[in-house]
Amino acid sequence: MKKSLFAFAMFFGVVCLTAPVAMAQGNVKAGPEAVTMRDSELDKDSLHNLEVARHYFKLKKAYVAALKRCEEIDAANPTFGKIDEVLFIAGESYLRLAENKGKQAYKGKTTEELRAEARVYLSRIVVEHPESTFRKQAEADLEGLGGVLKPESDKP
Repeated sequence: MKKSLFAFAMFFGVVCLTAPVAMAQGNVKAGPEAVTMRDSELDKDSLHNLEVARHYFKLKKAYVAALKRCEEIDAANPTFGKIDEVLFIAGESYLRLAENKGKQAYKGKTTEELRAEARVYLSRIVVEHPESTFRKQAEADLEGLGGVLKPESDKP
């Protein structure tokens, strides 16, 4: 009897001492933060739009259509894994529309406004995605547009 009472007391003591340690792990039920979670359906849709934008840009020379697809991706899924390519196609589309290239005409903006939009998109590649494979081409295009735009937070 004394042995079982002693064993029970030891077990109870161990449980009481380890309970706070187990509680210190926090609220594990919460899971990952919402910022780090990715929506697989949104990523699939963004990837499809990127593939269509590539097709319009490279094969059809339909820069307005490519631009609309890229702007849709940028607005709906700014954390998309290939956002640097999206920004590049959008910037190049604006640049080529400003040069009156392609099969479509962009209505509603002047040549200077189109060049300004191209500069914004290409600058975002250089500033936000310095490791991008599109950075060198973006920097080369930005030389003719007046250079990289500084982010709003860097302005005095």
